[in-house]
Amino acid sequence: MPMMYRVTLYRIIRSGMFCLAALIALSPLAAAARETAQESPQGVVGETAQNAAQTDQAESTAAEDIQKLAADFFEWRRVQQPASGDDIPRVERPDGWTPDWSPAAIDSYRERYRDYLAAVDAIDAREADIATQVDQRLLRSAIQRVHWELDVLQAPRRNPLFYIQQSLGSVFELLVIASPMTDRRIENILLRLESIPSTLDHAREDLDRPVRPFAQAAINSLDGIEDRLQAMQTGLQEVTPERFRQRLARAVSAAAKALAAYAEWLESGLSTMQTAFAIGPPAYQWFLANVALIPYTPDELLAQGRQAWNRAVAWDALERNRNRELPDLPLFESAEKQIEASFLKEKEVRAFLEARGLMSVPRELMHYRNAPLPAYLKPLAFLGVTDDLTSATRLDEDAYSYIPEPSPDLPYFHLSAARDPRPLLIHEGVPGHYFQLALSWANPDWIRRHYFDSGANEGIGFYVEELLLQSGLFEFSPKSREIIYSFMRLRALRVEVDIRLAVGDFTIEQAAAYLERAVPMDRETAGDEAVFFASTPGQAITYQIGKLQILGFLADARLDKGDAFSLRDFHDFLMQNGNVPIALQRWEYLGRDDQLLRLDALAGEPVTVPQ
Repeated sequence: MPMMYRVTLYRIIRSGMFCLAALIALSPLAAAARETAQESPQGVVGETAQNAAQTDQAESTAAEDIQKLAADFFEWRRVQQPASGDDIPRVERPDGWTPDWSPAAIDSYRERYRDYLAAVDAIDAREADIATQVDQRLLRSAIQRVHWELDVLQAPRRNPLFYIQQSLGSVFELLVIASPMTDRRIENILLRLESIPSTLDHAREDLDRPVRPFAQAAINSLDGIEDRLQAMQTGLQEVTPERFRQRLARAVSAAAKALAAYAEWLESGLSTMQTAFAIGPPAYQWFLANVALIPYTPDELLAQGRQAWNRAVAWDALERNRNRELPDLPLFESAEKQIEASFLKEKEVRAFLEARGLMSVPRELMHYRNAPLPAYLKPLAFLGVTDDLTSATRLDEDAYSYIPEPSPDLPYFHLSAARDPRPLLIHEGVPGHYFQLALSWANPDWIRRHYFDSGANEGIGFYVEELLLQSGLFEFSPKSREIIYSFMRLRALRVEVDIRLAVGDFTIEQAAAYLERAVPMDRETAGDEAVFFASTPGQAITYQIGKLQILGFLADARLDKGDAFSLRDFHDFLMQNGNVPIALQRWEYLGRDDQLLRLDALAGEPVTVPQ
């Protein structure tokens, strides 16, 4: 019997046994048996002790099996996981790693996916504690992400942008690291540069259903790539020992030619490519229930996003009316001045969090800083988020965000930081991404250190912006409050853009125009966001939907815990488990499983709803 059918059969049987057990427990025979047992206290005690021992052993075995499987899976993902321009899912690759997206490798990835899915489904954790069941759901979600990437999004077959990330983007992963350059890192940069021609050869084999808008975006992004790579080489030479420089020159030359040829190949086939890129409502719902673990339908998310949009626009209008006589915030005189101010503001935010009792800030936590954009990174800044949030093995290093010189012509986010670094610092640094990831990477639970989805991470990053606004951080900076409300408008709007792109209601051009007009934001940033969201459905909703889930979680915790509720304790739990989807955090923290039951129902799983 094929493995996929064995897995399906096992899950049906398992679910059936669960439902049957519930029915038997409610039957007259079961009631009679309980009455008989009550008449024999000694027998009950002995049986209870035996059952308890068996339960403890089952919990221990399930937890160990899940952790062992997770260790193997996440080690495999260090090799297999696609490179991405996003900063949240970045992984530390093994030394000497190069990407492999050959047809044979892709087939092997599918086979490993099926094996891992069968293995996690074969672990019976129903009698285990909630924390263990959460870990099993996390692991299953991470495994299903492989299927999402390969066979739902079909990025290797449909998305020419994918291969720019797997080739040049794999080099970008090493260039953003803020640690001093080492010989080993230079060697790995060279290996990845040298692998670019073969990766692009595989792209020509794999891309049998290329999408024209993605191909056009790839062509646009490679405009002037030979000059860009030459500038990168010039910058790298300043930090590269002499013995590596000839090899660097050869690798850069070959990579530049291969990338330019790839752009020409895409250009030659544009007229025959499909224009449809949407994955459709069923696929989007599958993602929500099986990967993102968000217990809502796309229509429900659209309604939530629209309500959040109305709220953001209203508060933004009120704030701007209140500040109508005030001048705009001035730009910093230089990047150096901005870097100095940002570091001071980061320390002020840490002190504010402690003083207001909002959350604990560990003394050993390193800092989130700004730095000038390195000469070797600047030419490739288009590839992703130019920051280094460190990693699970680099918790003793500061995190860095690279910034350009202040200018009124800067894109949306950089312009906001050139006026006041705090709104972006809060989201990306403290108490946002860097703060949360550093605490989560220190989580004693191994799975929770390595799992990612972005739903919780970006939800936290957005949530803490308003947390600090409402707590008074911007009390004496009214124009900074306008920046926060502008961010709110963008994140709320992203929900509608993400879903409508995914289900086929928006073209990329319509989405970009909508963002440009409604946020408002510059055309370049709006266009970049629209292409990114179209090619990575489900990512853009994470900010607003994650924040709304956290607000609901907080409200439930306040109600359930009453006078014992503590904002500090709540946020400490949220941050330490910040990689974990909010529905699972809520289940573990409060014991509420209603959202889990809905997730199973939306995923097509048989469930028994408590009466």
